[in-house]
Amino acid sequence: MSAGHDHHHAPASYNAAFAIGIGLNIAFVAVEAFYGWKIDSLALLADAGHNLSDVIGLVLAWGGVLAGKLRPDARHTYGWKRASILAAFMNALLLLVAMGSLAWEALHRLQSPQAVEGLTIMVVAGIGIVVNTATALLFMRGRDSDLNIRGAFLHMAADALVSAGVVVAGGLALVFGWAWLDPVVSLVIAAIIVAGTWSLFRQSLHLLFDGVPDSVDLHAVQALLEALPGVTQVHDLHVWAMGTSEIAMTAHLVMPEGGGDDAFLQHATDELHEHFEIRHVTLQVVREAFCNGCAPLPSGEMHRVGHDVTEARAASQADCK
Repeated sequence: MSAGHDHHHAPASYNAAFAIGIGLNIAFVAVEAFYGWKIDSLALLADAGHNLSDVIGLVLAWGGVLAGKLRPDARHTYGWKRASILAAFMNALLLLVAMGSLAWEALHRLQSPQAVEGLTIMVVAGIGIVVNTATALLFMRGRDSDLNIRGAFLHMAADALVSAGVVVAGGLALVFGWAWLDPVVSLVIAAIIVAGTWSLFRQSLHLLFDGVPDSVDLHAVQALLEALPGVTQVHDLHVWAMGTSEIAMTAHLVMPEGGGDDAFLQHATDELHEHFEIRHVTLQVVREAFCNGCAPLPSGEMHRVGHDVTEARAASQADCK
């Protein structure tokens, strides 16, 4: 058994971002809930409930990040990195349930609309734009590399847009006195958030069941490995997410003429890291496939994922000569 590993990575710390974001949103939830109750605005109460779920979501996301940094031990050899995937899933599930409750209440309120104080709604929602935008900016840097952080960023950015919509609704209610606008805005809020959350829900559920991350084309990985000098086939290829920002891979490389020294394995590991951001690589070199579960992937068209597969083959062959 030969293996190559790349463990040299240090994810950015978001402890301060989470602490500030949670503090800001707790304060805003209190303000929004108070004024929503005072003027009987479903839009404000609904948005306060949503922001409360965001506070819980930020706590879950922070917990997932902290758990993912726990050191591996004899019982958890990968540590607790998957906690970040679970946090992203729970975050999405929480939002979907909250928006379902919001939509249900809005439909009931639409049957008997009540007048609301448009100016108060506009002022409170305006504060929400500032709070949610500031919180979203705290997570902007990591939104493209970590599903858990992206969930936090998307929720805060969506909330800023929703608060802007509430400001508009409050203005229209103030000018035209449209009592029905409050529950309608609540329904629009729910629809926007569900649409933005569904992708997070789908991706996190996919990763929980060891699905191949969306950023990795499994056929392209196989093509790169088959292009390595001396490799005739690739068997038992598996790619999965250890957490929301780390990918692992195992494979059997069939090399009838033998080979697979340290330089070969280091090169293969570097190629996988460079082209697919796969950081944890385990390669087993065999002269022939020796187990029933080691079948190669079905043949199919190779796709481009951030680089041309043909170029990757040529580069692999040239570098290992």
